[in-house]
Amino acid sequence: MGNDETSPKRAVYPGSFDPPTIAHVHLAEIAIEQLGLNRVDFAISAHTLGKDDARLTPIEDRVAELSAISSDNPRIGVITTADSLLADIAEGYEVVVLGADKWHQVLDPVWYGDSESRNEALQRLPLVALAPRPPWPMPGEDTSADPPAGVKVVILDTDPAHHPVSATEVRGGREEWRAR
Repeated sequence: MGNDETSPKRAVYPGSFDPPTIAHVHLAEIAIEQLGLNRVDFAISAHTLGKDDARLTPIEDRVAELSAISSDNPRIGVITTADSLLADIAEGYEVVVLGADKWHQVLDPVWYGDSESRNEALQRLPLVALAPRPPWPMPGEDTSADPPAGVKVVILDTDPAHHPVSATEVRGGREEWRAR
């Protein structure tokens, strides 16, 4: 994709980032490179869906850690939001960046009340830049991963070495996966 006026310029990458991993940083950098983005904002919600906020590292600490990690790259920023639903977090951006694991969570109607409400919310999304994360299937591989009608998805070409990286494993001692 070129850098003309129709190209995506700003992306949001929502997550808990508890802690930030080398895969989080890799995904932001790959999205910038492959989509010709001017900026990717890591977005931490004050009220995460599906997680116990009280068990997460304080949001101020996660913001500080992400800010330090991205300080040498002016094209990566950090924001906080009071929004919890992805469609609300992504409002105003041209792209939303997600891993396949988060994509499957986003597709689950339980967060919206029913499938129709889910589809309406997801149809408000900008372009979805999706990163593979086995064993989660990707759109086109399994109908459970296919987006609702009207939702555009592009698959990012990520380094497979980052696929197994997880914040859970870092919390469990895999410090080599922690972003620095």
